[in-house]
Amino acid sequence: MSSKAKTTTQKPDGKPTLTPKLRFPEFQNAGEWDEGCIADIGTVLQGYGFPEKHQGLKNGEYPFYKVSDISKSLAAGKVFIEEAVNYINESLLKEMRAKPIPEGTTVFAKIGEAIRSNKRAITTIPCLIDNNAAGVKRIEGKATDFFIYLVMEQISLIEHAGGVVPAVNKSAIEAIPVKFPTIAEQQKIAECLSSVDEVIAAQARKVDALKIHKKWLMQQLFPREGEAQPRLRFPEFQRDGDWQQRTLGDACTMQAGKFVAAAEIKEQNAGGMFPCYGGNGLRGFTATHTHDGVFPLIGRQGALCGNVKLATGRFHATEHAVVATPNRGIEVMWLYYLLDLLNLNRFATGQAQPGLSVDVLEKVSATIPKDKREQHRIASCLSSLDALIAAETQKLEALKRHKRGLMQQLFPSPEEATL
Repeated sequence: MSSKAKTTTQKPDGKPTLTPKLRFPEFQNAGEWDEGCIADIGTVLQGYGFPEKHQGLKNGEYPFYKVSDISKSLAAGKVFIEEAVNYINESLLKEMRAKPIPEGTTVFAKIGEAIRSNKRAITTIPCLIDNNAAGVKRIEGKATDFFIYLVMEQISLIEHAGGVVPAVNKSAIEAIPVKFPTIAEQQKIAECLSSVDEVIAAQARKVDALKIHKKWLMQQLFPREGEAQPRLRFPEFQRDGDWQQRTLGDACTMQAGKFVAAAEIKEQNAGGMFPCYGGNGLRGFTATHTHDGVFPLIGRQGALCGNVKLATGRFHATEHAVVATPNRGIEVMWLYYLLDLLNLNRFATGQAQPGLSVDVLEKVSATIPKDKREQHRIASCLSSLDALIAAETQKLEALKRHKRGLMQQLFPSPEEATL
């Protein structure tokens, strides 16, 4: 690749040429990229409604992908989507009067807040997608499948959405402006970036493996429900006998945080502000703080109630978060891992708006080691593993940033193209 010369020059009419800043040597003199819209290089394919009575089939000729399947695939670091929760067979396909979308189609959410996530995946076999998703398949001779994926990755669909509930329709997707080179140059770009994707996927698998190992280790270092000793114990504590059967109320004091007006919560820290935690974790930053130290926080309202976060330093906990203060004889980090392991969401009450009360939480059974040193040993082990996971996650994010930067160089700048 070469970037010795500035490739984005001006045309006689004063407009910039459509060439990337970074280009492979064999394409240095290939001229400008073409300018058009999605409909010029790809066919937009729509999904189908999926009646609930037909859902739940685990095997069949065709996977039926939902937006959640796309998200799950991307969370695992995969560009290609290969697993679905639901499948359908040929007879149901005919009953639905549906036509499978082909392999190599880039699929994504087209309605709701999921649009903002900009998650894309490529299908590997003929399949169906639900009506909350859409797909773009290359037009033969105009684009490659992977180039379509790269183009769609750079498009923020929310900017093309309309309606109270954000949504993009077929015609809106087709009209999105794009730039594209010859098939040969597309393939070269795809080869380069697919290699980066492979490295990213390998790093994502490493992070996932560490998280799975941590989950397994926690299950071994804490007694299982109904048992009084952990399956795995450090040598110096193997003769200490059973842990004590107690409750969370014995282990810590729990209290909901304090209300803060939404207008007082800022997305960015303007300086001198404090993290503000709600029921689902960090909400933003405020000028006030309610706590100073190290505290586990339990989300107490919403579908994700029972989730556990660790807050350190000065922070503001809202009324939607329960702050757990360890009682005498309890190691704070051990308490954090205990709360995380207990899956507190299962104790939530209410359907429309699930919630957890302090009274309910205090009665949850908890098994506690007699020696605080054992708590510390367990917490130290898991904290070391958390530090390793954080370091590997940072490497993953760095690789993703590298890819984004590379794509910005390998594609013409949209700002320059519209001057």
